[in-house]
Amino acid sequence: MSEPHRRLHEALLRDLNELRLHQIAASYREVLDEAARKNSSMLDVLATLFAAEVTARRQKALERHIRQARLPRRKTLEEYDFTFPKRIPKQGILRLFDCEFVAQHGCAILIGGTGTGKSHLLTALGYTACEKAISVEFTRVIDMINQLTTAQINGTLQRKLKEYTRPQLLLLDELGYLPVDKRGADLMFQVVAARYESGSIVITTNRKFRDWGKIFDVDNTLATAMIDRLMHHGETLIIEGESYRTKDKGDE
Repeated sequence: MSEPHRRLHEALLRDLNELRLHQIAASYREVLDEAARKNSSMLDVLATLFAAEVTARRQKALERHIRQARLPRRKTLEEYDFTFPKRIPKQGILRLFDCEFVAQHGCAILIGGTGTGKSHLLTALGYTACEKAISVEFTRVIDMINQLTTAQINGTLQRKLKEYTRPQLLLLDELGYLPVDKRGADLMFQVVAARYESGSIVITTNRKFRDWGKIFDVDNTLATAMIDRLMHHGETLIIEGESYRTKDKGDE
C-alpha cells in the first residue's frame, strides 16, 4: 500500500470509528475488493456496507438486552413439549409469545405443579421479548425480595425498586415455593402496585389464587389486592400434569 493510500485508509478508519460505524470500518476493504471482482455498482457497495452495519448493531442490541435481563440458560418455545402436560392452554401460551400484551401493560400468571415447564416457558418468553427489543428483568421471586429487603435495610430501597419497575417486562419465577414474611410481602406488593397499568408482569407459581394468602404471611387482604392488580389487565394460564423431570421414573 502506497503512503497516500495508507494515510487515506487511516483517516477513513478514524472517521468511521468516530461515527461509530464500526462494522463498516471492519469490513469496507473486503467489500470493496469483492465489488471490484464482480464489477458491482457503488450503490450495491453502500447497500452491502450499511446492511452489515445494521445487522451488527441489532445483534449487539440483542446481546445487551439479554445481558441486562439476567436470564438463565437459553430456552426456546420450540423445545417445550406441549404434548406432555395433561392440560395446557396452548393458544394462550402462543399468544403470550407474540408479546403484544407488553405494549398494553398486560400481565399473566402461569399456574402449575412442579416440573410442568413453567420456568422453561418464562425463560423462553424472556429471550423472545429481548429479540423484539423489549427491556426485560428476570428474577426468582425470593431473590427479588431478598434484594429489596437488603436495600430497605441499607436505605437504598427506592433505587433498587427502579430495577424492577423500569423494564417493560418483569418476569417473576417460582412464587409460592418458599414462604414470604410480612416485610417481603409488602415489598413485592410495592413492585406490583408501581407497575400497575405501566408495565407488564408475568409470574410462575405452583399455588392457586386461593392459596396466595398463605404465601404472604397469611395476609389475605394483601394477596387479594395484588391479584386484583395483576388480573385487571391479565390472564391466568393453568398447566396441569405430572413433573416432566420424573416422567422416565414411572416404572420405578
